[in-house]
Amino acid sequence: MSLFRRIFSSKSKSDQKSNERHIEDRSKYMPEIDLPIDESFMMNFKRNGGKFLYCDTENEVLDSFDNILIENDWYEKDVCSFDIGLEHKFSGFNLNFVKTSSASFFFATCEYLIADSGAILVSSNQLRGKKLTELPDNFVILAATSQLVKNIGEGLKGIKEKNKNSIPSNITTIKDFEPQKEKDFLSYGSSSKNLYLLLLEDL
Repeated sequence: MSLFRRIFSSKSKSDQKSNERHIEDRSKYMPEIDLPIDESFMMNFKRNGGKFLYCDTENEVLDSFDNILIENDWYEKDVCSFDIGLEHKFSGFNLNFVKTSSASFFFATCEYLIADSGAILVSSNQLRGKKLTELPDNFVILAATSQLVKNIGEGLKGIKEKNKNSIPSNITTIKDFEPQKEKDFLSYGSSSKNLYLLLLEDL
């Protein structure tokens, strides 16, 4: 059974918080605890400011996506996406799929989820030729638990193995999920994103 399923089905919220606090309160000089990669990713991702929605089934993915749209008032708004599969799968949400950065949010899959940094690894498969700074400030990423890897090296190796004939370009990580409240010259070029992760259990 996946750690995500164990955590979200059997532990109370107070148990989860106390376990996270115990690890976060450790001195940075103490030896690191060797956590399972799913637990390590979850803690680092949340520490980076990401919003995490664990989904046991495809129907739960759709329900969680619906909740994100309601929470942010994104119904009947433009969504930037380069993935025709996502456009078909989420066609029932009355969204206008466009390719422009002026959209309310960017919707994509990813290559891998990096446990040791809580980052999301993406490439031209998701971004096409766009830089992160050229995309909307709000991201919704759909991923599966099978995409969890321990570190960036494993992620890059996986990309090479999956794309032997043509390795994608524009490979980068997103790991800062606390967007700037006000844009000024100090935040120019920042790739910080307000990011929701829809994580589907597929193991």
